[in-house]
Amino acid sequence: MEDKVIKCILLDADNVIITEMIAMDAEIGDPDCKLLNPYRFYTLDDMRPWPEATYQADIMIRSSDILTIAEPTAEVIEKYLELTK
Repeated sequence: MEDKVIKCILLDADNVIITEMIAMDAEIGDPDCKLLNPYRFYTLDDMRPWPEATYQADIMIRSSDILTIAEPTAEVIEKYLELTK
């Protein structure tokens, strides 16, 4: 089984998302990143499914809408995996 690629994504100053991320082939301007089970990060003890208005587990976005991508800490990954099992 392939390891999950879990990333910390900054969408804007107030939206930090912890998610499994898959790069997709797409036409320029189309969504090219699949976020699996994205959670909005507030604190280590407060992570909520994102976006909160849907139960959809797969969200497509454009990589151009992401400000930056970083590696989450081991503690954040552990909590995320606990929430998404």
